[in-house]
Amino acid sequence: MKKAIVIGATSGIGRELAKILAENNYIVGLTGRRMELLHELQKEIITESYIKNFDVSSTEAMKLLEDLIQEMNEVEIIIISAGCGFINPDLDFDKEKKTIDVNVSGFVAMVNVAFKYFVKRGVGHIVGISSIASLRGNGSAPAYNASKSFVSNYLEGLRQKAYKLGIPIIITDIQPGFVDTAMAQGEGLFWVASPAKAALQIYKKIVAKKKHAYISKRWRSIAWLLKIMPNWLYNKL
Repeated sequence: MKKAIVIGATSGIGRELAKILAENNYIVGLTGRRMELLHELQKEIITESYIKNFDVSSTEAMKLLEDLIQEMNEVEIIIISAGCGFINPDLDFDKEKKTIDVNVSGFVAMVNVAFKYFVKRGVGHIVGISSIASLRGNGSAPAYNASKSFVSNYLEGLRQKAYKLGIPIIITDIQPGFVDTAMAQGEGLFWVASPAKAALQIYKKIVAKKKHAYISKRWRSIAWLLKIMPNWLYNKL
């Protein structure tokens, strides 16, 4: 049986991805901040599963992920779904810092362990959950959009690094639009996908070994508009 780790599996996309992987005969490793939710998810998983309770921004997170990989004895896929975000027009520093600690520092810690493991293993697949928000800045959530831009650019850098090393490590950058999770905040939300629908589409992209995907597909048109939209018009939105 294949093996995969989902980092940030206690809710939202991560939780649904873990269930889909198990339904497709993967042994799964589950990580998250809330142990009770990890235990609840483990009861729903139909295949063998392992759990590790940690916050990706904690000092021990890297060691605990390494321990989980060792306990599972070989892993083919590592998915980094942990994240946080706030609507923060007043620039509350605690919210900005929390976003950076999780989405930037925590993400780098997890992907660092994953990439080095797959280099040593000689093959592997890393999946990072970024966002359509990575394409432009946002005055209402500046740290969140900037952090997701960091995620997408970091993944691109690792893809280039793997290519230069000549090691077949697949790097998949997933950029969802609005998904019905705690991070979908604010007014005027549209095309909101359920976590289950988003996770199923993401799983299909993982199986297809895609380098990049918008979730759902219709967000490709929004991405195109955001990329070509002049600053004067974007600032009015």
